[in-house]
Amino acid sequence: MPWAARSVVPIVSSISKVITMTALRQQMENDMVLRGMAVRTRQSYIEAVRGLAKFYRRRPDAISVEEVQGYLLHLLQERRLSYSTCNLVTNGLRFFYRITLGQNETEFCLPRPRVPQRLPEILSREEIERLFAVTSNLKHRVLLMTTYSAGLRVSEVARLKVSDIDSQRMTLRVDQGKGAKDRYTLLSKRLLSDLRRYWQAYRPREWLFPLRDGRGPIDPRSAQKIYYHAKEKAGIRKQCGIHGLRHAFATHLLEAGVDLHRIQRLLGHGHITTTMRYFHLAQRHLESTASPLDLLTLPQKTGA
Repeated sequence: MPWAARSVVPIVSSISKVITMTALRQQMENDMVLRGMAVRTRQSYIEAVRGLAKFYRRRPDAISVEEVQGYLLHLLQERRLSYSTCNLVTNGLRFFYRITLGQNETEFCLPRPRVPQRLPEILSREEIERLFAVTSNLKHRVLLMTTYSAGLRVSEVARLKVSDIDSQRMTLRVDQGKGAKDRYTLLSKRLLSDLRRYWQAYRPREWLFPLRDGRGPIDPRSAQKIYYHAKEKAGIRKQCGIHGLRHAFATHLLEAGVDLHRIQRLLGHGHITTTMRYFHLAQRHLESTASPLDLLTLPQKTGA
């Protein structure tokens, strides 16, 4: 075979692999969209398959189940990734093999020990006020206030539109929140006043908190950085990200006597059990409960 003819073979093979992998990715993307999966979940699942293919340097549909299990153990034992990360990768690969490739019986064995259940640290009302007070930038302060006052996820506050604010009904619309669900939440009078000042200063058109060029919404990572900067400036040492504002929203409402089912609807939780965790965080319930030691009648001792 002439040199020219031989050189064409690997080129054609490489192009074929690229086309196949691109087609597989698009098929997987379509499968996830049809099932209403969130954008971040879809990105994580795609990344899981990409990591597998990169590890073996082969198309993912040409990698056996045994090799997948070897890859998962590599992530767990050699790269020492957390179990939650490995579980996310496992779920992504399971989706790819079962749904996209149609291998219904595929199962991966990954040891899943109990993950410690830790309650989040809750910001107090005083800490929330300090957080707002030290944020001199109007746009940043209003973003943080909106997150807290409406109990929003960072992805939700980042994608708010000017049209989502209904000052007549005093509601704030969350378009396609987690689980591809719309919902309405609270619009505080104090926030509405600051939102009007913010609109006068910045005149946002479509997105409430746009990029500098106005062509898209603020990146959630930028919102997180705004929060951490304010938290450090306020001298708050509690270990919580911007999601802590959502936790504080729910906990403070519960402490104020708001019904748990009402809080569930405001947060957009699908199950009441998810909202019930805030019972453990509400200070009102702790303060109103007496220790059994205080209920005992003990003889008074004299002396030291």
